[in-house]
Amino acid sequence: QVHLVESGGGLVQAGGSLRLSCAASGSVFSIYGMGWYRQAPGQQRELVADVFTGGSANYVDSVKGRFTISRDNDKKMVYLQMNSLKPEDTAAYFCYADDGAAEFWGQGTQVTVSS
Repeated sequence: QVHLVESGGGLVQAGGSLRLSCAASGSVFSIYGMGWYRQAPGQQRELVADVFTGGSANYVDSVKGRFTISRDNDKKMVYLQMNSLKPEDTAAYFCYADDGAAEFWGQGTQVTVSS
């Protein structure tokens, strides 16, 4: 079992930056993929970015060039640096981890970008 706790959300003006953090605990040795999803009201949850044990990362097109995902395996953390934020980035952001057999989710952190 893996337990995930997110932090770093908040209210920011358009063009601003936020850094989300996700701390993992439990059976973290088995995790190979970690990342962030987001869900805006009335919309489906979408993958924002993920990063794998080898370091390869993927981003949804709408955040490429603005967001950077990183992972610290020693600290059991994954981060999402979000720059040049837009109102359409407003959503609840969820950290996830995948150990190949199951997915684990955090409770989410709200990001609100005002215009």
